[in-house]
Order: sequence, then C-alpha cells, then structure tokens
Amino acid sequence: MTSQVSSTAEQADGALVGEQRTSGDGGPGKEVRRLDRVIIRFAGDSGDGMQLTGDRFTSETASFGNDLSTLPNFPAEIRAPAGTLPGVSSFQLHFADHDILTPGDAPNVLVAMNPAALKANIGDVPRGAEIIVNTDEFTKRPMAKVGYETNPLEDGSLSAYHVHPVPLTTLTIEALKEFGLSRKEAERSKNMFALGLLSWMYHRPTEGTEKFLRAKFAKKPNIAEANVTAFRAGWNFGETTEDFATSYEVAPATTAFPTGTYRNISGNLALSYGLIAAARQADLPLYLGSYPITPASDILHELSKHKNFGVRTFQAEDEIAGIGAALGAAFGGSLAVTTTSGPGVALKSETIGLAVSLELPLLIVDIQRGGPSTGLPTKTEQADLLQAMYGRNGEAPVPIVAPKTPADCFDAALDAARIALTYRTPVFLLSDGYLANGSEPWRIPEVDQLPDLRVQFATGPNHQLADGTEVFWPYKRDPESLARPWAIPGTPGLEHRIGGIEKQDGTGNISYDPANHDFMVRTRQAKVDGIDVPDVEVDDPADETGEGARTLVLGWGSTYGPITAAVRRVRGAGQHIAQAHLRHLNPFPGNLGEVLARYDKVIVPEMNLGQLATLLRARYLVDARSHTQVSGMPFKAEQLAQALKEAIND
Repeated sequence: MTSQVSSTAEQADGALVGEQRTSGDGGPGKEVRRLDRVIIRFAGDSGDGMQLTGDRFTSETASFGNDLSTLPNFPAEIRAPAGTLPGVSSFQLHFADHDILTPGDAPNVLVAMNPAALKANIGDVPRGAEIIVNTDEFTKRPMAKVGYETNPLEDGSLSAYHVHPVPLTTLTIEALKEFGLSRKEAERSKNMFALGLLSWMYHRPTEGTEKFLRAKFAKKPNIAEANVTAFRAGWNFGETTEDFATSYEVAPATTAFPTGTYRNISGNLALSYGLIAAARQADLPLYLGSYPITPASDILHELSKHKNFGVRTFQAEDEIAGIGAALGAAFGGSLAVTTTSGPGVALKSETIGLAVSLELPLLIVDIQRGGPSTGLPTKTEQADLLQAMYGRNGEAPVPIVAPKTPADCFDAALDAARIALTYRTPVFLLSDGYLANGSEPWRIPEVDQLPDLRVQFATGPNHQLADGTEVFWPYKRDPESLARPWAIPGTPGLEHRIGGIEKQDGTGNISYDPANHDFMVRTRQAKVDGIDVPDVEVDDPADETGEGARTLVLGWGSTYGPITAAVRRVRGAGQHIAQAHLRHLNPFPGNLGEVLARYDKVIVPEMNLGQLATLLRARYLVDARSHTQVSGMPFKAEQLAQALKEAIND
C-alpha cells in the first residue's frame, strides 16, 4: 500500500508532547484529541494473531501517511504453550506526525488479550498509560498459570493506569452468532474485534483491512465475512460504549519526508527487492541457494514469488548444500546469493573460503539473531561481526556491508552486489532480526536512480605468451580493482581450473610455491582493502562558539535508530555530541581513522560485547568505549541517552 507525501522538516524523536483537545467526529458526545505520536503494543498468546493484528494496523497507518516504526516480538516455538509467559507474542507500533526513528521505548497503549500478556508486558508500561484488557480471559486458571493470586483488574494493582475492561471474547461471539460458527471458531476473530476498536480509537482507515480479509479468506467466504463483521463490531463498540469517551488523531507526517511515493516495508522484504533490483541492474539472473532458518526464511519465501524477474530459488537440504549451489551458480554467471543466520554462517564457512579462493561474486546474507548455538532464534543481536570478519581458515578476507534501517536494506543489497560484481569476491550483508521483522515507510526509487551494475564477461584470450601465443589467464587481474576475469563455463577457449588449492598467479594452475602463495594472499587482501567505499559522514553541529563536540558516538547496523534518537535527546538537553554510523565494516571508510582522532571520547553502542570496538582499538589504536546490550531486544533511546550523557560528563 502506497501513499504520496511531500517534504521538509525533521522533528525530534522525543517525549509525547503537543497534545491538543478538539471536538470532532468521535461519535455522539465524544471528544477527539490530537496527538503528535502514539506507541501501541498488541499482546496475547502466539495463537491470538497479534502479528497479523499489528501488521494490519501498520498497513492502514502507512496508507494514512504517518511515519512509523515497528517491533514484532514472538516466541521461537511454532505454537508456544497457551496462557504462559514464554508463549506471549507482541507487536509494538510507534507512529507519528513527524520523523521518528524507533518503535518507541514504552507503549502508551497496551492491548492485553490474557493474563500472561498483561504480566509479561506491564513492566514496560508507564504510569498513566491506557490498558485495554480482555476480561473474559481473567478467570482463575489462566491467572494462576502466570502467578496471579488475585485478579489484577480488581485488586487495585493497576490503579496507576487507565484500564479499559472489555469482554472481547464474549462480544466477538455475540457479533458472529448469525454465522453458525462454533465457539472456538468465533473466538479466533477476537483479534479483529480488537483491531476494529483500536482503528476507531485512532481514526485509522478500514477499507484496506476489509479488502485484505476478503482476499486472505477468499476460499472460505463465510470466515472472511465473519472476520469483517468482528472488525466492524469492534469499531462500532468504540463508537457507542461509554467507557471510551475519547478518540485520538495523529495527523499524517506531511513534512517528514522528501516528495515521492512511499510504502510500508519490512527489512527482509526490502532486502529481497534490493536483490531483485541488483540482478536487473546487472542484467544477470538471480540465484538463491538457501536453507530455511529464522529470521532469514522470509527472503527465500519472497524471492520464490518472482520467477518473472529471472529469479531462481533452491531450497537445499542443509546450509552447506545451499551455499554450494549458490557458488556453482556464481561460476555459471548468475548473481548468486545465500541467506542464513549465525549458526548457518558457521556451516557455510568452508565454502565461503572457497569463494574467496575462486574469487567469484557471491552474496552471503546473514540475518543475525541471538546466540551462541541455536540461541534466541526470534530475538535480535549484532554478534556475528567477528565471525563475518575472521570466521574462516587461513587469510580469507571478505567485505562486509550492514544496513541501518528496514528500508535501507534495499540500498545495502545493491551496494553489496556492486562490490561483489566489481571486485569478484564474496560479500557479507549483515542485517539482524530487528531490521528483518521491523518496518518503516520506504520511498520507492525511480529506476533511473538505481546504479548500473552490468559486468563484462571474458570472451576471449587476455594474455600473450613469449612465443606470441594468445591464451586465457583466469587470474590475470584488472590493474585498478584487482578483480580477475569472469569466464562463463562453456565459452570456447576459456577453459580453466577451479578448486580450493592455491592458484598460480595469472595462469590459475595449482601451485605450492611459497612465494606465489605469499603473493596471492597479499593480493586478495589488497583487493578487499582497495574497495571503493564512501567516507564516513559525521553529524557534529557546532555550538555558539563554533566549536564541535568532544565526544563521538559511533554505531553500525540497526543501532542507527536508537542512537540517533538518543543523540537528539542529549542535544535537546543542551549537551554537545557528534554522531557517525558505519555501513562498510570491511574495509572501513578511508577517513575513519582521521575522524576518530578528532574526538576525546568515542562511544560505540552495540548489541554484542564490543566487537566493533575491538576492531577499532586494534586498527586505529583509539580508546573506543563500548556500551553493550545482549538482551535480544534493541536499545531503548532513553536508556542510551542517559549512558551518553554519563560518558560526556565522565
């Protein structure tokens, strides 16, 4: 779903401010209040449809024109134990009439479908927030299952909040009586009742959701109409009940973005589109060799839908087969990709080393998650950086690119493809679960704005021997990029050896010569070191005296949103701080050392135990200070702002 917006200003991702009271169309005798932003969290059992509910509310919010950021959070189990704390699934959405950067630190509204959802999330809810509770689930057994000895809706423990008790299950079943559904079937639509209520409460469009439901259940029209009816019943309940005396408006973010056509997009979807665009711009077929793994599987699912764009997907029997097939496709002249997460990277490491030796373009997309081992499959982390940098035997350098937002995954995929095709090398693209599943508005680019990635395949001999014979040398390099020629198998006269044993420079023949090995190792490293990457840009506004900040906060990947939001808060409090963010982690931007040397303090927030900080200390001999978190959740802007203030004052 797309919307048109036009441009200019940027506002702070700060506290909830600017509330205005107005009268309006909130229903008979009801008040309408205007807010500049709202954070809503839907929470329930993993079978309650919270992700679908959040997705639909997000889609309608995007079509309305708000800026937004989302944080889905769900168990790793396909169906976690019902009514338990580990089984709680939630979806948080932050939407605003201005530019925002994160899903928000704490919800203004919590929709709790059962006692487990309430208990799992109440610690994040600030005093004075609104809580909408499905009272039908607050019976003795579900409450005991999560440790409630008394009913929290009656014992005064929620007195600090605005609690709206709503019998969602009962109301849904009553609304669907005419459909002849069983109680269990009717109960499944209670998430649509809740969605309808919240859609009324925040003046969200409804047509898109009704159209979506009819399309989703097209083969079961009775179920489709039941869900639409439940959705409408929730809307009508909000409009008529006295408990909801106020509804809220959040105006479109008309001044937040450059003019263009926008759509809501998740990181994995943007990455998929970026890979397709890269293949089209390179005029190459796209080949994905992959084994399903959370949270990367959505890329395989999405790319499998696009055969019309020359995409071929292969779901292999394991991680090793997936990358082996992808590397074979690269040898055959495709833009080759393999997708995985941290555990899969470990299994693919030998073949990544083979790709380094063969010097073929290959994209390794690592959607990072919590580790080690199986770890936290549905939670986020940035702890694969050192594995991507060094996790192979021998000297096997691989470029690393990291997107910073869900929408930026599109551009990062194009950038990674540019490097792989230009320099004939495997490239790591390090996304993570936060970016993969989160979403934000994305400005759809014009095709003529995309880079030209076309490559020239070898077509004939490229070297002349001493006797005048013209031959093809598969390792004769471009003098600028140090890339070797890419020869398609079957091209007459271009037959050459491939394999993991060391090659002789130029000829590609097997070589055990010590001097040749030393030369080839250094040449492969020089090729990566020489990759053209833009300089890192520093946001360092000068103070009244014209002096810049003395402290720099440097991030990479998905920490961009929380860091930028935290920096805005620090500056809003009157303190000076500079900010820079890295997309290219190998090689580092050429000016990075000079930038780091400008500042007395360098703070590096990471969702690991300090991996980038370790690299910076080793490479540039600077006292990079780590601020780390490995909770499986992204940084909260306010906590990060406090840490930055302490670092400045230290």
